[in-house]
Amino acid sequence: MQVYSGSSNEELAKKLAKALRVKLGRIEVSRFSNDEGRVYVTEPKVDSKVVVVQSLSIPTDTHLVEFSLICDALRRKGAKRIIAVIPWLGYSKQDKVFRPGEALSIKVVAKILELNFLDKIYVLNLHSQLIKKSFRRPIIELTARPLIEDYFKNKVTRDHVVVAPDKGSVASCRQLAKDLGVPLVKITKKRDRKTGIIAVTGMTGEVKGKRVIIKDDMIATGSTMIEVSKFLKAKGAKSIEVGAVHHLYVPGTQSRLNRDGIDQLVVTDTVAAPAGTRGIKVLSVAGILAKAIRA
Repeated sequence: MQVYSGSSNEELAKKLAKALRVKLGRIEVSRFSNDEGRVYVTEPKVDSKVVVVQSLSIPTDTHLVEFSLICDALRRKGAKRIIAVIPWLGYSKQDKVFRPGEALSIKVVAKILELNFLDKIYVLNLHSQLIKKSFRRPIIELTARPLIEDYFKNKVTRDHVVVAPDKGSVASCRQLAKDLGVPLVKITKKRDRKTGIIAVTGMTGEVKGKRVIIKDDMIATGSTMIEVSKFLKAKGAKSIEVGAVHHLYVPGTQSRLNRDGIDQLVVTDTVAAPAGTRGIKVLSVAGILAKAIRA
């Protein structure tokens, strides 16, 4: 077995190959003068079973097409079974039609991925279980939440509380609070559907003088984390640490998170951090992926 990487997350691919104790196959990914993608497998001999690592992160469409070109190139050079590792599944927030006239985008992306005749598809922490219904065959969802939870378990004190930043995160945050043996505080908020502006309207529990842990599965624009952090600091929180599986690194997000009251940000490497990113602790999902692929 060999591991191959697209351009979206080469460091994770290297770590996965090392964890699997297999070779990282050589491949050239470039662009023609008219901006079309170009893939050239330079590995002399392609194994019959290969793993292709590609997060559908920014630029999402480019990485999606590039993934398909890589799969085609590998098949033409001898690969019989292709295992896809897509740590962040782009378009996963578009899992329903919100307004008449919109595309069911995740369904379209699922069809594109399945055109590559993949043996297996591994993803991490889907936005919604509805996503699985868009695929004609089962996809394998892994979770990186234990990485985040273990990180905080090693540093929790009696001064800590866990804060659930919205309704969707209450269940997982309640479990984390139980595991850590600390109280759970729940935030209530509202979002303007036209402008997307988030307003925190209240909370249950006390954070004055406390060290706060906020856990969520994904950070995109960071708006929720920023507004919640400002609210908690105003209520007397001593420090704020945020743990999230996926950090999408939307332009400008990281600088806002560093500036607006968050003392520590802990994420995984499902999406590669842009060069020069500062102020975060990155945990690798390579071990989780390797264990699942070996099974």
